[in-house]
Amino acid sequence: MHLTTELLERPEQTQAPAHAAATVRERAQAPSRSIDVPAAQPQIWFDGRFIGSDAPEAPLTTHAMHYGTAVFEGIRSYATADGGAAVFRLPEHMERMRKGADMFGIDFDVERASRAVLDTLRANGHRDAYIRPLTWMGTGSIGLDVDPLTQHLMVATIAKVVHLGGARTRLTVSPWKRNPATSLPPLKLSGAYVNSILAKREAKQRGFDEALFTDDKGYVVECTGANVFMVKNGEVTSVDHRDALPGITRDTMIALSGAASREVTLHELLDADEVFVCGTAAEACAISALDRREFGDNPVTRELSALYAKVVRGQDDRYTHWLTAV
Repeated sequence: MHLTTELLERPEQTQAPAHAAATVRERAQAPSRSIDVPAAQPQIWFDGRFIGSDAPEAPLTTHAMHYGTAVFEGIRSYATADGGAAVFRLPEHMERMRKGADMFGIDFDVERASRAVLDTLRANGHRDAYIRPLTWMGTGSIGLDVDPLTQHLMVATIAKVVHLGGARTRLTVSPWKRNPATSLPPLKLSGAYVNSILAKREAKQRGFDEALFTDDKGYVVECTGANVFMVKNGEVTSVDHRDALPGITRDTMIALSGAASREVTLHELLDADEVFVCGTAAEACAISALDRREFGDNPVTRELSALYAKVVRGQDDRYTHWLTAV
C-alpha cells in the first residue's frame, strides 16, 4: 500500500549545523550500544518508521523519479574491537547532505537524520555496512517548480561492498566530461550522477573497471565515485579541481598522509610512481593501470590503506573523534 502524499512525520525544528554535528560527535566517546539481532528482511527507515526493504512506498508520480530531485550520501559503519560498531565521520556526511538538500529547499534536520542512521543499523543488526540516506521531492506537481512538493527521507543499510572496495583497479580516461561546477554544484545530487553512470558504463564496455574524468585543458578532475591521489618520489599529492566532489574520505587521506592538494595534469598522473583513488565505498584503491600505463608495486598506497583500516575501526586513538558509536 502506498503512503499518503503527506509526510508521516514532520522533522523537529532544525538545529544549527555546528551544534548538531557536535551533539553527534559526543556519542563517539560513549560506550558502544548493543546491536540488535538482524531482521529476517532488511528494514528501511522511511519518514519516521521502519518498513520492509521491498515495500512499494513511492508513487509513480514521485518527482525525484522523473527529474532526479534527490540528495544522497554514501556512509560506512565498521565493526569495532569491543564488539560494537561505529559510523565513520557521520557529522561531516550529514552536513554535506544538508547543503545538497538546501539546493532544492528541502527541510533537512541533521540531528534527526543522524538518529535515523544509527537506528537503522541497530534494527538490521549491521556492523560492517554501507549506509544510504536519501532525501527527495515527492508528489504535488509534475512540473519543474519544487515548492508544492512533499519532502521525504529514508535510510537503508547494506552489508556488502558497493563500489571498488579497495581492489586494484584498471582505469581509463573517459570521453565524457564531469559536470562543471558552474552548471551543477559538486554535491551528491541524484540527477547529477547520470554523468557518472554514462562514464562508468562506457569504461566497462571497453574492459576497464573505472573511468577518470579530465577537463578540456588536460587537468584531472576525479573518477565516477572517487577522488584521485598520486605518489611521486614518496610524496603524496591529492588532486584538486573545482568540479570534483569535496570528498570526506579525500579529506581523511590528506590528514593521514600530509598530502599536498593542487591541480594535477593527466601527464603528471601518467608519470606518477603510484596512483590511488579513494571514497567511502572505494576506501583506498590502488590503480593497476591507466589506459596503457601499467603501475607496479604500490607500497605507499598499501601503507595508507592499512592505516585507514585501523582508523575506521577505532584502532588508532588519535582519530576516535571521527567515530560515532552505534
